[in-house]
Amino acid sequence: MDEMTKHGRVGLAAMRAGMDRKTARKYAFGGKLPSELVEPRDWRTREDPFLEHWPEVAALLVESPGLEAKTLFELLLEKYQGRYDEGQLRTLQRRVKTWRAERGPDKEVVLGQLHRPGEAAQTDFTWTHELAVTIAGELFVHMLCVVVLPYSNWRWASVCLSESIAALRHGVQRALFQLGRVPEWHQTDNSTAATHRIPDGKSAVADGSSKRPFNEDYLAIMRHFGMKPRTTEVGAKEQNGDVEAANGVLKRALEQQLLLRGSRDFESTSAWQSFVDDAMRKANRARGRRLAEDMEAMRALNVAKLPEFVEQPFCVSEWSTVRVKHCAYSVPSRLIGEWVRVRIFEARIEVWYAGNEQLACERLRGRNLRRIDYRHVIWSLVRKPGGFSRYVYREEMFPSVAFRRAYDAIQTPHQGLKGDLEYLRVLHLAASTIEADVEAALTLLLADGGAITADAVKALVASATQIVVPDLVPPPVDLRTYDALLAEVGT
Repeated sequence: MDEMTKHGRVGLAAMRAGMDRKTARKYAFGGKLPSELVEPRDWRTREDPFLEHWPEVAALLVESPGLEAKTLFELLLEKYQGRYDEGQLRTLQRRVKTWRAERGPDKEVVLGQLHRPGEAAQTDFTWTHELAVTIAGELFVHMLCVVVLPYSNWRWASVCLSESIAALRHGVQRALFQLGRVPEWHQTDNSTAATHRIPDGKSAVADGSSKRPFNEDYLAIMRHFGMKPRTTEVGAKEQNGDVEAANGVLKRALEQQLLLRGSRDFESTSAWQSFVDDAMRKANRARGRRLAEDMEAMRALNVAKLPEFVEQPFCVSEWSTVRVKHCAYSVPSRLIGEWVRVRIFEARIEVWYAGNEQLACERLRGRNLRRIDYRHVIWSLVRKPGGFSRYVYREEMFPSVAFRRAYDAIQTPHQGLKGDLEYLRVLHLAASTIEADVEAALTLLLADGGAITADAVKALVASATQIVVPDLVPPPVDLRTYDALLAEVGT
């Protein structure tokens, strides 16, 4: 059309536009754009295979709108054998989709809500499997606790290991101290970190509502920061839509930053958290005016940080263990019968007695797991070797594969109690010296194929740790050198 306005020659205009002369003539003299020449198709290219039985299908849909096209197709295949084949399923699915849009029941409408500045913060947890982050070369399976201000879409994310009250406290606290302000409400879903199930036959509140009640620990966090708690309705995740949508946006942004970095491996969890914080700051710079409105509407944060742990008392059992969050941890046997204070962090636990730390270890995830340190019980096992064969925590008495192979090798010539005693002497040596040295000695003995005894292992460990002190001859001291130096300085 542009070429035609210049010279009016169809052939030249068609050549310069890269099309056939006849096509150009049609466009030029038709007076319409190509998109305006397309007419809607009102005919079928092939006969409708379901025309005969469609009234029957439509009646079923009217009676039960929830029926799927695949279910209806299987019904037709069974009822009219040989009439239809598997390749016609897609045709029926299109017919059913069209029927639902034209005559089907009304669908539920999601009612978009207006957000007010500084009114609420929404919190949610999301897994990060797709990011494939590793810590020191090992896959780091973790979640992010994401806090979002719905009005400005400001967000902050904290690394956590589970959807627990400790993780919720950590995530909310980090976000609030990053903001320096506090919204009126805190909104979350009905996770067990914030709420608990209503017992059968009871209601949460006096009015008979079925809304899940809040946990006391969660309410304590809200009271500390001066926020009002609220949750979404059970199964209504769209009520937390802003933070739910932010989860996907956040992970896509982190994926892009990881691609730019060129590596997904970090030296520590704190290094990965710092990387996430930098990505959050970069994204939040674009919030501008609406974030300023959010900040102005919120009150200042004027409270101290909450401790990142919950402290609970436990009595050490006669097995030299404490049971924390459905998992068993061994402690030094001298504490048997004593009451200790256990600090439960999100990723670790600490055992304290009389104001002193007695144990610090990684927290177990799950139920009925155990972390038993052989150093806490080896002295009793050496004195009572007969209890080793059926010891409840027997498998934890093999610190590595080398120790397990050594035990099997010892049992070959010394079956039963005698072999158990010999192995326990080796384990006692590992507890009283250095485990790595004992493991190295066992590896050498297993490679040589000789007999493995506690004395042989002890001899190898002693030879490996023996320090050779060189015989040094002190050089003679010639004080005339110092006299010459002082004379030069004086001149």
